[in-house]
Amino acid sequence: MKNNASPEWYRFAHMDMQAANTLNEQMHPKPLVFICYHCQQSAEKMLKGFLVANEKEAPKTHDLTQLCSMCIEIDEQFEALKTMCKFLTLFSVLPRYPNELDIIEDDAGRAILYSQKIIDFFKDCNLIRRD
Repeated sequence: MKNNASPEWYRFAHMDMQAANTLNEQMHPKPLVFICYHCQQSAEKMLKGFLVANEKEAPKTHDLTQLCSMCIEIDEQFEALKTMCKFLTLFSVLPRYPNELDIIEDDAGRAILYSQKIIDFFKDCNLIRRD
């Protein structure tokens, strides 16, 4: 049975996405590291929200590939997110520390695109509960 992502998880994911977009659009030079980090966080919260809504424990991990695999066990449609999750996982923890990743503007653009596609996936598949 398909359950929806809980509203609180979705709300926090949406705030991370808004933060990434705001940083991307309003700061110059663009803080690429933080844009990518917020994109990863947005996707992480969407996936964990889905797990929680399906009575699974959301593990204390930032590995989106692992979270996506857990979601696939519940709903095979999540297969479509595997590549995006693998890319976004790069920005989980390392970007919070200096000189850990060389992130270019294309990476930030791709992170924003993928994170938004994950949010859209939840909307398109009716996986967001609106209570």
